[in-house]
Amino acid sequence: MRWDAQSITADDGALPGLDRTGLARAGLVRSVRTPDFAGITFHEVLAKSALSKVPAASRMPFGWTVNPYRGCSHACRYCLGPETPVLLADGRQKPIREVVVGDLVVGTELDGTDRRYVTTQVLARWPTVRTAYRVALADGTELVASADHRFLARDHGWKHVARQEPGEAQRPFLAADDHLMGFGRGMPRFSRDVAAARQLAIIGDVVRSSADLRVVGVENLGYEQEMVDITTGTGDFVADGVISHNCFARPTHEYLDLDAGKDFDSEVVVKTNVDDVLRAELARPSWRREAVALGTNTDPYQRAEGRYRLMPGIITALADSGTPFSILTKGTLLRRDLPLIASAAERVEVGLGVSLAFVDEELQQAVEPGTPTPRARLDLVRAVRDAGLPCGVMVAPVLPWLTDSTDHLRRLLDAVADAGATGVTVVPLHLKPGTREWYLQWLQQDHAHLVAGYERVFTRGTYALKAYREWLWERVRPLLDERGFGPAGHRSGSGATGRHGELRPHDEGDYPAGSMVETTTGGAVAGMPRDGTGLEVAGAGVEQVLF
Repeated sequence: MRWDAQSITADDGALPGLDRTGLARAGLVRSVRTPDFAGITFHEVLAKSALSKVPAASRMPFGWTVNPYRGCSHACRYCLGPETPVLLADGRQKPIREVVVGDLVVGTELDGTDRRYVTTQVLARWPTVRTAYRVALADGTELVASADHRFLARDHGWKHVARQEPGEAQRPFLAADDHLMGFGRGMPRFSRDVAAARQLAIIGDVVRSSADLRVVGVENLGYEQEMVDITTGTGDFVADGVISHNCFARPTHEYLDLDAGKDFDSEVVVKTNVDDVLRAELARPSWRREAVALGTNTDPYQRAEGRYRLMPGIITALADSGTPFSILTKGTLLRRDLPLIASAAERVEVGLGVSLAFVDEELQQAVEPGTPTPRARLDLVRAVRDAGLPCGVMVAPVLPWLTDSTDHLRRLLDAVADAGATGVTVVPLHLKPGTREWYLQWLQQDHAHLVAGYERVFTRGTYALKAYREWLWERVRPLLDERGFGPAGHRSGSGATGRHGELRPHDEGDYPAGSMVETTTGGAVAGMPRDGTGLEVAGAGVEQVLF
């Protein structure tokens, strides 16, 4: 179908519930709907900037990125009843309906393996109407929220109030005896330091739950009501003494005068002139031709790229300016641009990377439904190498008991080496909040006998215990050496970009040789903090304790 026929012109007036003033300021050209993306409108804008600076504190081995799209179609609905009290940073509480942008509230942040209370600012607020659910806790607390809202549960991470509708992919949801995190209905103590301006004494404390915050019931009240949500700098806040999640990305839409609620889910902004703007930015005398990374946040070769063809212009602009660049993707649409990328590589350094965690398609589709199969990704690696380009492979994530066997790792690395990969990093599974709940629910359904083992391996939080990481490294290292992959995941004789360094596990920001034009030094197991704590059991070996 021709998208031009789906254009929403100025004569059509504003879309329902949409103020187009901000989009006009951003350079709105037209808005487009298509049956291929049901329920989503693409707003094509003439952007003012293309390059995005990566914060200096980041551990990533690149300083700049380019993001052609804004918005998200996940349609999350995190909202609470309007009377729900929110804890402010000065110790007062007020109903969420009275909270305004700029208010200082109490949120939480991860500090290593601990979560601590911090002061954070309200960045956005929006109302909505949703079916009401009542969550009753053992201490008498009753919270009214939408089914999509999430609360922090002890040992289980973030959990939704209720299950998904029948026919949709399921998600972690609250059940009887789940223990929520927070301090409950009792107000936390104040600091005695008057100069602290009534700052709560809990600020900086590790989050613990002394109150009885067990879930005793979740009830669908059977009616819709007005609800309110807020976005904070930490992505959470304290609602009636319970730690509550919110959507952290939504405020970006408000800069365009788009609603941070519904519009964020269904109004996607496309920078159709991103190549021209990028070319102008790269032509500035101040530009130092630093490496630019594409695909480290969202995949540049997602489905919409088939329509908008933004990447060819971006690639050409980078190459013409002498700027090195890298692309990470799972999308086979990359094949379309291989001749262009090969031409660019004659003028600048280029890195290409593909992620691949499985060799068995059945297991891969169970864990990553809807993504390209292992065979398709290996064929993509071959195509990249046949084009004379480097291609690093991130074997990520390695799943304990499922993909960490010598047999699986050997078959996977054989396939990667046969495809011609220039480098490999092996990344153990991370169970970050959000991911943890989804993965463990799937594990309980499909591999319940492994749950207890995962609780041991991930007992300290996001990262696997140091003992497991070291055990995996000792298993992986000889397999890499046997297949010609040396330090830093560099395959000898490949001509791939990268430095040889001491043989050690990678940090979280490390990438395989060939995937980044500025690789970091290190070994071949990625994604592990160097200061991770180990598993110390007197008289017991790693396999005795973990397996």
